Amino acid sequence: MLNRVALVGRLTRDPEMRYTQTGKAVTRMGLAVQRPFANAQGERETDFIDVVVWDKKAENVAQYMRKGRLVAVDGRLQTRNYETPDGQKRKVYEIVADSVDFLDRAKDAPADGEEYENTPASTQAETKTGVGEPVPF
Repeated sequence: MLNRVALVGRLTRDPEMRYTQTGKAVTRMGLAVQRPFANAQGERETDFIDVVVWDKKAENVAQYMRKGRLVAVDGRLQTRNYETPDGQKRKVYEIVADSVDFLDRAKDAPADGEEYENTPASTQAETKTGVGEPVPF
């Protein structure tokens, strides 16, 4: 069986980082991804997709990414169910990221040839993704 998702899009909001009760970092972010085709009116529609990032990758994304930045996400689709405090059942579809690559520079980025100190070019995959720990967001 295969469950892989690769997306390129822009962040719809600043990433939100929290820690689980066991101390694992988890960051949630929204990604706007344009569809590769136009609708009947000739406009390209956009899908808004929730992304979850775990551990060190989550800390890097929360520290270096902001709304509007272009990123590539590679991961898997996950569904989960929960019940709201007023008893309504909800189902959530989200991407659990194995890697998040930063594809553009911040507006205040250094000129070509210069580097940020301690800024990662990518938050490549780690072996554990924090699967199974529910995080209330």
